[in-house]
Amino acid sequence: MVSPHNPVHILGVNFHELKLVKKALESFYGLGPQLSQRIMAKYTIHPRARLGTVAPKTITALTAELSTMTIENDARRIVQDNIKRLRDMGTIRGRRHAMGLPVRGQRTRTQIQTARKLNQLERGGTHSKI
Repeated sequence: MVSPHNPVHILGVNFHELKLVKKALESFYGLGPQLSQRIMAKYTIHPRARLGTVAPKTITALTAELSTMTIENDARRIVQDNIKRLRDMGTIRGRRHAMGLPVRGQRTRTQIQTARKLNQLERGGTHSKI
């Protein structure tokens, strides 16, 4: 018989109890592999542990830890502010963000279509349509 689904709540997000703790942490914007690994080491959680096996006390501690960090909307706003600052200063990087072009020296002679598509969604402002 299949056990009923018991969601695990972390920062108001419901995760399945069979989801890996590492992947659950990395699903938050602004938390990458290294930071999630560091948090798991702090609370002595095995790298391949699943959310259902972690004690509720530890889940509460994880939630408290994540609430003090700049993740999700705060991190997105910081990135947008940095891009806006670059555009206001008139730097090359700012202008390339505004045009929807690759910013960090990627090849543009042939392989630019993907970068234009991605930049249109993420960056605010005016973009040239293809």
